[in-house]
Amino acid sequence: MAHEELHLNLRNLTLEDYEQLQKLMDRVYDDIGGAWPRDTIKALVEQFPDGQICIEESGELVAVALTVLVKYERFSNPHTYDDLILRNEKIWHNATGDSLYGLDVFIHPDYRGYRLGRRLYEARKELCRSMNLRAILAGGRIPNYFKYAEQYSPEEYIQRVDRKEIYDPILSFQLSNDFQVTRLMHKYLPEDEKSLGYATLLEWRNILYTPPSSILNFKKTQVRLGAVQWQMREFTSVEEVLKQVEYFVDALSDYKSDFALFPEFFNAPLMGLTDQMDQTRAIRFLAGFTQQFREEMSEMAVSYNINIITGSMPLLENDRVYNVSYLCHRDGRVDEQRKIHITPHERRDWVIEGGSEFKVFDTDAGRVAIMICYDIEFPELGRMAAAQDVDIILVPFWTDTKNGYLRVRHCAQARAIENECYVVITGSVGNLPKVENLDVQYAQSSVFSPSDFAFPHDAVMAETTPNTEMIMFSDMDLEKLTLVRNEGSVTNLKDRRVDMYELKNK
Repeated sequence: MAHEELHLNLRNLTLEDYEQLQKLMDRVYDDIGGAWPRDTIKALVEQFPDGQICIEESGELVAVALTVLVKYERFSNPHTYDDLILRNEKIWHNATGDSLYGLDVFIHPDYRGYRLGRRLYEARKELCRSMNLRAILAGGRIPNYFKYAEQYSPEEYIQRVDRKEIYDPILSFQLSNDFQVTRLMHKYLPEDEKSLGYATLLEWRNILYTPPSSILNFKKTQVRLGAVQWQMREFTSVEEVLKQVEYFVDALSDYKSDFALFPEFFNAPLMGLTDQMDQTRAIRFLAGFTQQFREEMSEMAVSYNINIITGSMPLLENDRVYNVSYLCHRDGRVDEQRKIHITPHERRDWVIEGGSEFKVFDTDAGRVAIMICYDIEFPELGRMAAAQDVDIILVPFWTDTKNGYLRVRHCAQARAIENECYVVITGSVGNLPKVENLDVQYAQSSVFSPSDFAFPHDAVMAETTPNTEMIMFSDMDLEKLTLVRNEGSVTNLKDRRVDMYELKNK
């Protein structure tokens, strides 16, 4: 399945999905009995609908996680798979349980590599937190053990998998998702010949768990954003640039970022591969790579489960050049935002034209707007975004001097304060002596917040070291925006004098 054709949807399983589920389980578990009966799935869906999670792609079931509630004290101790199975192959589910038990996770073979298992596990963790449960437990097969049984005991095998000396498709995945092996279980699933009947007892503890005497309503409010302060350097090919991009995407994903933000014209070094005497030809040469960057960065968004803002790059359309940023959602969708306000340099040397449409985009981690560099210096766009309930304004920029950078910085901080939202700016650093008009860079990437008691005293949540290649992270609480807009020391949006002035979008 080509990534550009994907449209992934995470939802709860229903009984109407059974025929697809049966087909998928038969394919994945052809060595240990295939699919469970319809009545088994019916009971799971009816007894614990929130625990049965699936991912569909264009209406087709491609990944499933099945879960029940259990008592921690019972199933955190050694047990067998049969302890979960009642008569007629119904699954043990304790409605008063204090922990989740992961019965199964299975992925369509054609969709492996897109990290769908991680999405299902993150959904389970979120369910565990929202229900204020103690932990997630699971019995994990070790299907590669039969290859090493003559060399290592099960305990030694687990240790070597933990040290990444051996890869096990189930245990390696569990460990990478923050599960801990607490016990080795014997005869867990005797018919599992590849694991020789052994299994690991795995546990993920909910550190937010509060004993049931305290009633709390847990709701995810934190959004993690990662930004790349990009080092301009010579590149010899598009593939070399994309390799560097994926390196950063991988790093940001490892830290569970919801967003990855790149700078404006980060791929400009590729202009060094063509004649620099004619700048209009050079920018059109660079535009020839834009489709490839869009497609491959969209694939990274799906594969690494992170929303990517592609910085910006030139787009050639109907013989006109635009400066465009793409929002590559981790479900496979791609949105675009064209730079509205074009600098004198862009008009003069590259004949770039401004876009005519400004949007606020819904994502799975808040409502975001993209303002490319110069756009942030015009307060009207920020106010238009605020009118559409924006949470985060993302600003990929490129500036060559410190005074140019400070224009972007100060205006970005003003937008955060006056519109009571977060604003993130990120730029590039270093020198490109072989690329005309891009020979020097200046940047200090930053995250700005509203200025009130709930936020840092200087309204700066994070910032990088100036002119140094690095990544930056910031955790943003979206609920704080609702509070400051309604109960802040000042309420800029509420206190506008709409009886005197208004902003119209033509």
